[in-house]
Amino acid sequence: MTHKIKGEIPNTITCLNLLCGCMAVISAFGTGPSYGIESYQWAFIFIGLASIFDFCDGAMARLIHAYSPLGKELDSLSDLVSFGLAPAMLLYVTIGSLSSIHWMPYTALAIAICGGIRLARFNVDTRQTTEFIGLPIPANAIFWVGAIAFMHQYGYPSDWIVAGAIALMSWLMLAPMRIFSLKFKNFALRPNIMRYAILAAAIISVSVFGLPGFSLAILLYILAAAIYNLISRKD
Repeated sequence: MTHKIKGEIPNTITCLNLLCGCMAVISAFGTGPSYGIESYQWAFIFIGLASIFDFCDGAMARLIHAYSPLGKELDSLSDLVSFGLAPAMLLYVTIGSLSSIHWMPYTALAIAICGGIRLARFNVDTRQTTEFIGLPIPANAIFWVGAIAFMHQYGYPSDWIVAGAIALMSWLMLAPMRIFSLKFKNFALRPNIMRYAILAAAIISVSVFGLPGFSLAILLYILAAAIYNLISRKD
């Protein structure tokens, strides 16, 4: 009985990720809690909480050695809601309120579709044990949190810029590009130097630019991954 309960701890944390994703979708449409905070800001909060739970479920599974095929599938399904559907719906509503082109909001659905393909590939690709191939879907979601915050704070750039960003970020999730994981297996400096650098860049960019700084941090992550690929090819 104790072993069975222990095995369900990571899955419980994963379900909290899924719950936060569902709440983010509800908030995206302005039907969530208020308490003096804008609905899109609640969506940001729930996506942020989902990312924390997404990190913790894997860490807990490694800590107590509670791996299972069910947990892997549940994690991917939860990520699709929290980091695929939620940011897509949030962007859909944002574009709908700011764009004059009636079909433009529907381009946001590419985020959810490509995110689903990205997760399906991850589940069947045995190469992605220590690194990723394609931009991880949580990183894509964090980028859009920053981008949507930028739109609310500084205004809508243009339909072509937004459509280009959607196309680029969707393609990056499916691109055959090796990207190092941001999850720490230990806290030693040498094997985690790139992770610490990205973390420091994220803290600095958010401190300077606020929530839009998350987009900059993810762009730096992508740039670091490109450099990582070039170095790997030379080696």
